[in-house]
Amino acid sequence: MSKAIQAIRGMNDLLPETLLLWQRIERAAESVLGAYGYREIRFPIIEKTELYKRSIGEVTDIVEKEMYTFEDRNGDSLTLRPEGTAGCVRAGVENGLLHNQVQRLWYAGPMFRHERPQKGRYRQFHQIGVEAFGIGTPDIDAELILLTARLWRQLGIRDLELQINSLGTPAARARYREVLIEYLRDHHATLDEDSRRRLETNPLRVLDSKNPAMQTLIAAAPNLHEHLDEASHRHFEQLCATLQAAAIPYRINPRLVRGLDYYTRTVFEWVTTHLGAQGTVCAGGRYDGLVEQLGGQSTPAVGFALGLERLAELASLQQVAGADNSPQVYVAPLGEGNIVQQALLLAEQLRDVGLRVELHCGGGSLKSQLKRADRSGAQYALLLGDSELAAAQVSVKNLRADEAQHTLGLAAAPAFLRSRLLGGVAE
Repeated sequence: MSKAIQAIRGMNDLLPETLLLWQRIERAAESVLGAYGYREIRFPIIEKTELYKRSIGEVTDIVEKEMYTFEDRNGDSLTLRPEGTAGCVRAGVENGLLHNQVQRLWYAGPMFRHERPQKGRYRQFHQIGVEAFGIGTPDIDAELILLTARLWRQLGIRDLELQINSLGTPAARARYREVLIEYLRDHHATLDEDSRRRLETNPLRVLDSKNPAMQTLIAAAPNLHEHLDEASHRHFEQLCATLQAAAIPYRINPRLVRGLDYYTRTVFEWVTTHLGAQGTVCAGGRYDGLVEQLGGQSTPAVGFALGLERLAELASLQQVAGADNSPQVYVAPLGEGNIVQQALLLAEQLRDVGLRVELHCGGGSLKSQLKRADRSGAQYALLLGDSELAAAQVSVKNLRADEAQHTLGLAAAPAFLRSRLLGGVAE
């Protein structure tokens, strides 16, 4: 026997039991996003490599070390998407969605980065992304944060801390960059190898280092807020005032810089201490220059992405229940031929009135079928044998309550079970 092929390292299978919690999160997210007027968009998982070099930045870790890039048969350089914002902007520009328009969009799906796999960080990971275009005022920044806070409440997620910061305009950040480089050069001997590499190309990312030996140096670094332009100061103050008015607790983290070059002004993260080093569950910010940078007209924009793997892990730790996809009714045909055919038709009629139904297939004794019915999680088992078929009836057994088994007319079964399980009658 040949050796079984296994999944690629860092790319995991999602099994049915695991997906119950994912489905609960996805359904809650879709509900909340709909309540705020966001519409779904879908775009390819493969884009031209140039898109990510121009948007994320050529000297970022993602572009330099982590992207899955290859040449296709035409010699074009293509990349599996490492994040969703650039693709969403590309789709918006290409399809005429953004110029002089307000768009609230969301998307979901897999992203790819060639990182060292560890808990909470995988080479194929999944995100729900949310983007708002055409609004330059801090009220939309606040709305996105309120939206995420509502999602946590709807899911019952606890112990998430909101951290916020402002990166200012590109011009203000460039001035701060020079001050920061001078400071870091003065402490060059203290820098680790990664920070020395970033010193000349992307010094703000040094502030995001998780190396414990670097934290004293980082804490004493010049404060970006002291170098912000006046308009960015006002924008940030208005955001803070709105969050306070909405009773959303937050902490200003002056070292929060995010890993992508396109961010301007507001950046934020929801973080937890329950997931170890990979504690960021949701993160985003404003990127007012990206649309123009990718060939569109100047358009303000802000968005965020939440990681489904990390959110599901946190939800599991906090014992958030998954979606209930178990059947409500288990139909058991106790025979062959016409009995099986009638059982199949009965199952269809039950589904017509909105019930989740599992039909037993493959034959078997009454005992074995009832055992499977119990394992399925169904509330009721419907038993159809020769005597029931002859009388146009079905036997009804409540699997979850001490209730006497009884018979019911086949035609009456859908309305009866809908009333019992859904609290209504069939239309």
